[in-house]
Amino acid sequence: MIKKYLFLYFLVLTIPLFLCLLVWQSNRYQNLSRELARLEQTQIEWVESNKRLIAGISEFSSPDRIEDIAKNQLDLRKIQPEYFLQVRIMGGMEHGY
Repeated sequence: MIKKYLFLYFLVLTIPLFLCLLVWQSNRYQNLSRELARLEQTQIEWVESNKRLIAGISEFSSPDRIEDIAKNQLDLRKIQPEYFLQVRIMGGMEHGY
C-alpha cells in the first residue's frame, strides 16, 4: 500500500519538475536562436565592411592614382635615363673588396 502511494507521490512531484525543465529548455533554446541570428547578422555586416575596405585599398593603391598624385600634387616627374647612375660591383668577395 505504501509502495503504491510512494510511486504516486513520486509522479506528482516529477511531472511538474519535468514540465519546468521543458519550459526552461525551450526558453534557453529561443535565447540561443536569437543570439545566433544576431551573430549571423554581425558576420554579414563584417564581411560587407571587409569587401568595401578591400575595394578601397585597391582603389588607393592603383598605379594610375599614385602616378597622378606624384605628378599633380607632389610635382614629381619621371627621371630621364641620362640621369641614371648605375654602380655594379663585379665579383664582390672574390677580388678582396
